[in-house]
Amino acid sequence: MDTIFISELKVKTKLGVPAWERMVAQTIILDIEIGYDLTKACKSDAIADTIDYGAVVVRIHETLKQHSFQLVEALAEHICQLILKEFGALNVKIKVAKPAILAGLKALGVEIERKNLFNI
Repeated sequence: MDTIFISELKVKTKLGVPAWERMVAQTIILDIEIGYDLTKACKSDAIADTIDYGAVVVRIHETLKQHSFQLVEALAEHICQLILKEFGALNVKIKVAKPAILAGLKALGVEIERKNLFNI
């Protein structure tokens, strides 16, 4: 399987368990790996034969403006399902990091991977 990756995508979203933390958008950092068969795109050199990563980035920004989440786990799942369903990815691995959220900590977050069960 081939992989399209989006590294260190900084996006703003409302995220956190306490309600006050979700009142103002905060920056999170996403690392995304999208599994897809790129054989056809490698031969055709056509965007129609791959996943348009620019469209993925735009769609992530849109959905995170529309939704708020208490847990980074729920946010990660939401983005995975969006990429699987809307872009037809074979699988998605995502790392969601909240930078400098606690004193003395560079970042905290989660990493999850989901497969498209309909493409197996």
